[in-house]
Amino acid sequence: MGYLDGRVCIVTGAGRGIGAATAELLGQEGARVVVNDLGVELDGTGSDTQPAEEVVERIRAAGGQAVANFGNVADHAQAEQLIHSAIEAYGRLDVLVNVAGILRDRMIFNLPEGDWDAVIAVHLKGTYNTTHFASQYWHDRREGDYRLINFTSSSGLFGAPGQPNYAAAKMGIVGFTYSCARALQRYGVTANAIAPGAATRMIDSIPGERRTFTASVDRSPENVAVLVGFLASRASGWATGRVFGARGHEYTLYSNPEPVRVVAGETRFTIERLEAALEATFRPAVAPPEPRSDTPRGS
Repeated sequence: MGYLDGRVCIVTGAGRGIGAATAELLGQEGARVVVNDLGVELDGTGSDTQPAEEVVERIRAAGGQAVANFGNVADHAQAEQLIHSAIEAYGRLDVLVNVAGILRDRMIFNLPEGDWDAVIAVHLKGTYNTTHFASQYWHDRREGDYRLINFTSSSGLFGAPGQPNYAAAKMGIVGFTYSCARALQRYGVTANAIAPGAATRMIDSIPGERRTFTASVDRSPENVAVLVGFLASRASGWATGRVFGARGHEYTLYSNPEPVRVVAGETRFTIERLEAALEATFRPAVAPPEPRSDTPRGS
């Protein structure tokens, strides 16, 4: 018996990296998997059916069940077709895993509008597109034990300086996940997000001096896939509206936003009064900025 016997899962961006590792693990654990991948380059250009087809072949060779889908999740109509493809192939849909993504890294002052739009379209709109149609299906059936698993990033959680488009999309996915968790819980759906750390072509595109992995860390995407496997299962029903981290053999539960300190008054503040209050109450809780490397000591 597999851990996910009887589950029907869609994994987007499943032709390579974390998506492929996830699709294969789900298949090994008894799930029937729709392997979605447009087969684009890292920047979102081109297309190739081979990555998704090869993952399907590996799942089937290991005794699992899988079909390929080559739709573009950034396209609303193609995302709808993707959701229907699972229902047509296997009669139902239990789990949606939104992994698909691209990179077009630039500092904000060098970032063209087209690179902003392209990254937002795949990550944020793509996650909306697939979830929109999956949630309609779940809303109508209300059978319970449905799972929405989105992918965020430490780039969004902590603000990578060279990825303003990617960081914005990934932090947007966190808010989107919170909203879906609250909206869909009554229909038997849990919604969670994962911030992964693994060796993929996305990580490989980051200059070596900016990578946070040490040589001793197991950077295999399969480590992330294990967390997806648990969240995709019926056993994970207690977890919803949360962000998890998966890096090496370490898993993290991130805190949800909450007030740190509050300033309140009985009458409307003036700017001067508010300045004094914030200086006294908020400033001690805010870490001072790192000194600029070009600023002389003592200045």
